[in-house]
Amino acid sequence: MSEYILEMKHITKRFASVVANEDVNLSIKKGEVHALLGENGAGKSTLMNCLYGMYDSYEGEIFFDGKPVKIQDPKQAIALGIGMVHQHFMLIPALTVIENVILGLQDNKAVLDLKAAAQRFTELGKRYNMEIDPWVRVEQLSVGQQQRLEILKALYRDAKLLILDEPTAVLTPDEVDGLFDMMNMLTGEGHTVIFISHKLNEIMKICDRCTVLRLGRLAATVEISEVHNRQELANLMVGHQVELKTDKKPLNLRGERLKVENLCCDNDRGLPMLKDVSFSVQGGEILGVCGVDGNGQSELVQCITGLRQASSGKITITGVDTTHFTPKQILNLDVSHIPEDRHKYGMVGAMSVEENLILVSYDRKLFSLHNFLNWKWIAGHSKNICDLFKVKTPTIKEKAINLSGGNQQKFVVGRELDRTPNLLVAVHPSRGLDIGATKYIQSQIMGQRDRGTAVLMVSTELDELIELSDRIMVMFEGKIMGIIDQKDASRETLGPLMAGLTE
Repeated sequence: MSEYILEMKHITKRFASVVANEDVNLSIKKGEVHALLGENGAGKSTLMNCLYGMYDSYEGEIFFDGKPVKIQDPKQAIALGIGMVHQHFMLIPALTVIENVILGLQDNKAVLDLKAAAQRFTELGKRYNMEIDPWVRVEQLSVGQQQRLEILKALYRDAKLLILDEPTAVLTPDEVDGLFDMMNMLTGEGHTVIFISHKLNEIMKICDRCTVLRLGRLAATVEISEVHNRQELANLMVGHQVELKTDKKPLNLRGERLKVENLCCDNDRGLPMLKDVSFSVQGGEILGVCGVDGNGQSELVQCITGLRQASSGKITITGVDTTHFTPKQILNLDVSHIPEDRHKYGMVGAMSVEENLILVSYDRKLFSLHNFLNWKWIAGHSKNICDLFKVKTPTIKEKAINLSGGNQQKFVVGRELDRTPNLLVAVHPSRGLDIGATKYIQSQIMGQRDRGTAVLMVSTELDELIELSDRIMVMFEGKIMGIIDQKDASRETLGPLMAGLTE
C-alpha cells in the first residue's frame, strides 16, 4: 500500500493564453499536515481546484489512495473523501447550520431526518471541540464559527483529505490555537490536511512538509524539520532574499485628523453594536484596532466612512463634522478606505482593472478632459499603480473579477494609497497576501504615516498590529476595552482585553 494518499503528476492548467500550473508534481503522505506555499498567482488555488473538481480540463494524472482518478466535479471529489474549505465560505446564510451540512447529500428517504443529522453533527462537533448549534441560521454565526462549520461539514461527509485555503486569515490567536489542536487530532486519527497559507510562522509550527510553488511551477518540497527559520521559506517562495522586518521612524505627530465622540450605532439586525465609543487619531500615527471579528470593528469603520449612519455621537475629520456625510463627501475630504470586503465595497468585478483604479477619483482633472475621461492618462496611471504594487494582470483592460484575490487586494490598496490621503482607514490591508506583497504594503502604509497621514488600521493579525501601530485599541462587544502604547503591547496584554477581561 502506498504511503501517499494523494499524488498529482505533471499537472498543467491553462486559461486561454495564461498558464496557471505548469508540469506540477505534488505528493501528500497519509496523516500529515502538508503546507502549500507561494506568492499570489503562483497557482496554489488553481492546483487545488483541479483536485477538487472545480476545473475538469487539465493535463496530467491524479492518484488518490493509490488509484488513478479523473475528478470532474466537487461531488465526485467529496465521494472520494476529499473536502475543501475555501477562503470565501460556500455557505447559504438564510439556511440553518444543519441544512447547510446536508445540502446536496443523497438520501433515499422521502423525508429528510434533520433530527438524526443534527445529532450526528453535534456529536462530531463535541469530538473535535467545535460545537455549533445545528438549528441557528448561518447568518447569525461569527466568521470563526462559519469556518468551523465548513470544516465539520467536510468531516460529516467523511473527508479523508481536508484542504484548508488560508484558514487562519479570519481567526483570532485563540481560534488559531483551537484550529491547530483540531488539525493535530485529525492527523492523529489518520486524516490528512493540505494547509494553504502565507503565514510562515504558522507553517513552521503546524506542518510536517511544505511544497513551494513559484510562477505556476514546483519550486521545492521540504521537510519542515530541516528548515531552520521562516526566512528560508520566504526566500524559497520569492526566489530571492526578502526582508521580513519593516523599518519604523520615530513618531512625529501632526495634529488631530480624526475624532470620534460617544459614538453609538446599530448592527444589521437593528441591535445596538457600538456603545459610547470615543477616541482620536493624529496625523503621523497609526492607531491599530484589534478584537475578535464581530465586536464592532466593521460598524465603526462603516460609520467613519459614511457607509452606516450612527444612532448618536459625533465624528470629526480634519475639523469637519462628518457624522451624517455620504461616502462621496467623505472621500472629498481626502479620506482613503481599504475596505474589509473588497468585492462589496472596493471594486466592481465586471469593470476592467483601469476602470476600477479610477472609481473613486474619476472626476479629478488629471483624468478628465473637457468633461470627458482622458483614457490615455488613465491607462498610464493604471499601469504605474500595477507596476508599483506588482499587480499581475495580462492587461489593464482585464476584468477585475478574473484576477486572483491577492491581485485584487493589491490594486485596491494601490488605488487608495495613491490618493495621498489625510486619513487612511485600512481594514485587513494584508489579508490573503503573500509575504512579499504583505511587506510591500506594510511599508507603503508606514510611508503614509511618515508623510503625516493619520492611519486607522483594523486587523486580526496581532503580529502585524504590534509591529506597525503606535497605539492599539482593543474592542469587545462594541466597547473600547483599552488603548495601549505599542511599547506595552503583546499577545499577553492584548489577549485578555480581546476576551473582555479588564483585570
